[in-house]
Amino acid sequence: MSDLNSSRRGARDAAQRLLAAHPSEDPFAAAFKATRMPMLITDPRQDDNPIIFCNQAFLKLTGYTEDEMYGRNCRLLQGPETDPDAVRRLREAVDNAHDVSLDILNYRKDGSTFWNALFVSPVRDESGEVIYFFASQLDFTNIKSKETELAEARRSAEEEVTRRTKDLSDALQAKTMLVHEVDHRVKNNLLTIASIVKLQARLSEDEVVKRTLFSVLNRVEALSTVQRKLFTSSDLGRFDVADFAKDLIQDLVGALHRDDIRVTTDLAPVLVPSVKASALALIVNELVVDAVRRGLSDGGGEIHLQVKRKNGHFIIRVTDTTTPVSVNPEEEAFGRLMLDTCAKQLNASIERYEDGPRTDVLVTMPVEIMKD
Repeated sequence: MSDLNSSRRGARDAAQRLLAAHPSEDPFAAAFKATRMPMLITDPRQDDNPIIFCNQAFLKLTGYTEDEMYGRNCRLLQGPETDPDAVRRLREAVDNAHDVSLDILNYRKDGSTFWNALFVSPVRDESGEVIYFFASQLDFTNIKSKETELAEARRSAEEEVTRRTKDLSDALQAKTMLVHEVDHRVKNNLLTIASIVKLQARLSEDEVVKRTLFSVLNRVEALSTVQRKLFTSSDLGRFDVADFAKDLIQDLVGALHRDDIRVTTDLAPVLVPSVKASALALIVNELVVDAVRRGLSDGGGEIHLQVKRKNGHFIIRVTDTTTPVSVNPEEEAFGRLMLDTCAKQLNASIERYEDGPRTDVLVTMPVEIMKD
């Protein structure tokens, strides 16, 4: 106790010397005492760098009296939850006589806490020796509380976003599985229908019936190819017409086993909504089958397939060069009807040019029609 009293006497003596150097009319002394910002002064030349002066704002903030503060080290304001790293930074700055600015959790006399924006600066005499440390405090507990509330709100929001994202991901996965299952069943049903039609065509002895059934089979297989493409696609909502067209022309021409048919293509990825896939697939199918029917299957020739975007439009073009053969008028009429019906569904226009052995059919659709 005698050590504390001795320290307090030393602190008061130092305070008196400080006040003597700054009489009451001194603007510094008047400002120091009257300001609403908590401030204190310590004396590093005394043992444990005690507080030798503090203003009323500091006493009001901490709840201590002058007698309780004089001669005490500022660590009096530290407590169990004070950040050791902040204490270390403060101690190192004092030991090395450096300025330091930090936020630190301090304790009042009654044990309540406050967040202290602390600034400590050494005061030197003319020779450069540190004779005082000046410290100012700012209670920013309310701001810190708001930061904590915002951090908690942000954490809660992030957790909610994570939860909602998981729910949406689970729902999307379930939907994807369902769509895949539906596509799988549709594909299997189409394959079953194709098998039945194929079997009936092979058993039929009537050439007209046989030809008609194979015509139906061809279109069913085209739709089956569409379902296979959708089923294996990573994007269930989009259908690549160019990719489908490439496979279809290879399958149709390859099935003829003719080495005198030359196939060329000009294809660029064109993604369209999957709901338009069937109509587009049948358009490509009708164009290629028409070229095969008009002479490619008999005398060979050339066929060129183009699928791309051009001048703000989406085009499908089939150009063939072959020696024309007689075509069944009913098959040709039905093929034209299928083509016109599908084109009408897509608001597409059809242009047909014939020049001797060369036939050019162009189907044009506005790009906007291909959007959802």
